[in-house]
Amino acid sequence: MKINDLPLSPKGLPSPLAQACAAVDGILLGKSHTVKLAMACLVARGHLLIEDLPGMGKTVLAHALAKVLGLQFNRVQFTNDMLPGDLSGGAIFHKEKGEFVFHPGPLFTQLLLADEINRASPKTQSALLEAMEERQVSSDGTTRPLPEPFFVIATQNPVDQLSTNPLPEAQLDRFLMRLSLGYPDASAELEVLRGEDRRHLLDRLPPSLDTAGLLALQQAARAIHASEALLAYVRALAEHTRHSAGLGYGLSPRGALALLAAGRAWALLEGRDHVLPSDIQAVFPAVAMHRLGLGDARQTATAAATLLAAVPLP
Repeated sequence: MKINDLPLSPKGLPSPLAQACAAVDGILLGKSHTVKLAMACLVARGHLLIEDLPGMGKTVLAHALAKVLGLQFNRVQFTNDMLPGDLSGGAIFHKEKGEFVFHPGPLFTQLLLADEINRASPKTQSALLEAMEERQVSSDGTTRPLPEPFFVIATQNPVDQLSTNPLPEAQLDRFLMRLSLGYPDASAELEVLRGEDRRHLLDRLPPSLDTAGLLALQQAARAIHASEALLAYVRALAEHTRHSAGLGYGLSPRGALALLAAGRAWALLEGRDHVLPSDIQAVFPAVAMHRLGLGDARQTATAAATLLAAVPLP
C-alpha cells in the first residue's frame, strides 16, 4: 500500500494517525512530539523503551496508545522474583484430558506493557529477546507465533534508583526507540491539576484505528521511498558515530537500518511518500543514542545535536 492510497487530512497527515496522535496528546498534554515519536515507532514495527522518573506518565502513554490503536493489551509489572515462564506461559497437566496443555502467558498479546523492566533479573529480561526479535515464543520444544501486530512498550526507572538492573546492550538494541517524557511545562501541569484523573480519561478514549488499519499503515511505511542520497546520508551518520570520541560504541548496520525504518515512519506521519533528511534528524536521538553507550534518555539531546551537526546534509 502506498501513502496515496490512504485517506489524508487537510494538513496532509493520514487522518487515522492524526486522530490517534491528537487523542493521546489530549491525555498527556504538551507531549505532542514524544507522542508522535512513539506512534512512528509502532508504525515502523519497532519496540519502545520509555525511561523516566516514576509518575511522569509512562504507563499512561502505553495505555493510551493501546486504546487508540484498538490493540489487545496486557500489562506485566516486573519484579525481582519474576521468572521467564511468568512471561511466556507453560504446560499444565489437565487431569480430565490426561495430558499437558499449554497455557499462554502475557506475552501473547498485541501490545505488552513491560512495566519497570529493569526491576527484574537479567535472566527474566532476556526472556523477552526472542519474542521481541522473532515475534514468537519457544516452550517445551514447540515454537508458537505471537499475535500480529506485536509490540513491547517497556518502562524503566533511572538506573541510579534502588533495586534496578541495567538492561544489557543486546536488550537495548531490541528497542527501536528510547524516549523520555520529562516534566510537563507550566500550562500543561496546571491543566492536569485542574482536570480529571488522566487514568479516568483513558476509559473514554475511543479507538482511532483497528488492527487491519494499523497493519496497512505499517505496510505503507515500508513502501516510503528513500533516495540514494538519503541512504548515503544515513550511512554517513552511522560512519561518523563509529569514529567520534566520547561514544561507547558506533552505530551498527542494524542500527542504521532502524534509523531508516523510523525515518520512513516519520515521513508517513508527515504525509509524504519519500524520506527527507529532516525525517532522519527528527528520529535520530530516539533511535541512535541508546545504541551508542551513552547515558539515559534525558542526557543525550546535546550529544545527538552535535553528531547531527557534524554530518553535511545531502
